[in-house]
Amino acid sequence: MTDGTVLKEAVFEAMEVGEELGPIELVVDDHAVKRFAFTVDDYHPWTSGDDSPFGGRVAHASLLVPDLLRLLNTVYDPNTEVGLHQKEEVWFHSPVRIGERVRLTGSFTGKYVKRGKGYIVTDAEARSLEDGRLLVRHQSIEIARVDPDIQLGGGTGAPTTAARFVEGAWPEGVPLGDRVTAGVAVGTPFTGRPKQLHQDQMSVFSNVQAFWRNIHTDVDVARKAGSDRTIAQGLMLSMYISELGTDLFGASWFSTGWTLHTFLHPVFAGDTVTARAVVVEAPEPEPGRVELEVWLENQDGVRVAVGWIGAAAG
Repeated sequence: MTDGTVLKEAVFEAMEVGEELGPIELVVDDHAVKRFAFTVDDYHPWTSGDDSPFGGRVAHASLLVPDLLRLLNTVYDPNTEVGLHQKEEVWFHSPVRIGERVRLTGSFTGKYVKRGKGYIVTDAEARSLEDGRLLVRHQSIEIARVDPDIQLGGGTGAPTTAARFVEGAWPEGVPLGDRVTAGVAVGTPFTGRPKQLHQDQMSVFSNVQAFWRNIHTDVDVARKAGSDRTIAQGLMLSMYISELGTDLFGASWFSTGWTLHTFLHPVFAGDTVTARAVVVEAPEPEPGRVELEVWLENQDGVRVAVGWIGAAAG
């Protein structure tokens, strides 16, 4: 931190439910959009020109989500992190205009131990400082580093949700869909653009420009954590899922979009991942909304993330 704040070591034992993170105030400017576009290889025309359904240029729907996750680092030292992202849920409420000033706030809302690993739950949101409107919010579940000689325990229990699983059945022989529209048939498949991850993209996404050294940016740190290579941030996969949401739902994704997904397998520099989605019956149908199972596969056909996306159909 440049303000002289002493940051804590990012260990599970130090993190407490109710602890506030942030705030962060920033301007979503041209540089921020270009940097984000480079890291996830997403150059949507609405983010680079004024011809959008919103009356002007806007940021990518998910641009602020990495900053919401980085609220952790207003309190905890990023160079001591070796945890792994497990689950991400995002709700999109309003597009962000270029030049808009925003405020990000969050807190730890859960902490639990499962199979000997310590998990921390973070809830955060971004609001416009110009008119107070809610832009995006997310809930993140991460495995925090746990000192081996510390007895784990206490905290809140694991979040409970109704059992639901991604079937992930790809309908062979069914024509690919182009956009999600009202009345789209259950079982209609969609696919995203293949994404090859490069180390420079991974490093900038994980804030190497701020001299952060972690398992995503520094191979020595990754090796100390047990990996022979740097590991892409799980949140990069979330950005690919959001890009697919924009492609499928258009403007609606920016104000009604939702995704919940779990990270299953590490992704490394040089890997290529492709998003696939299939329309399903929502467990609690809402008029006008469409829900899809979504997953990402690497070049070997291994599923690296699975979940759902949904939004109001155009």
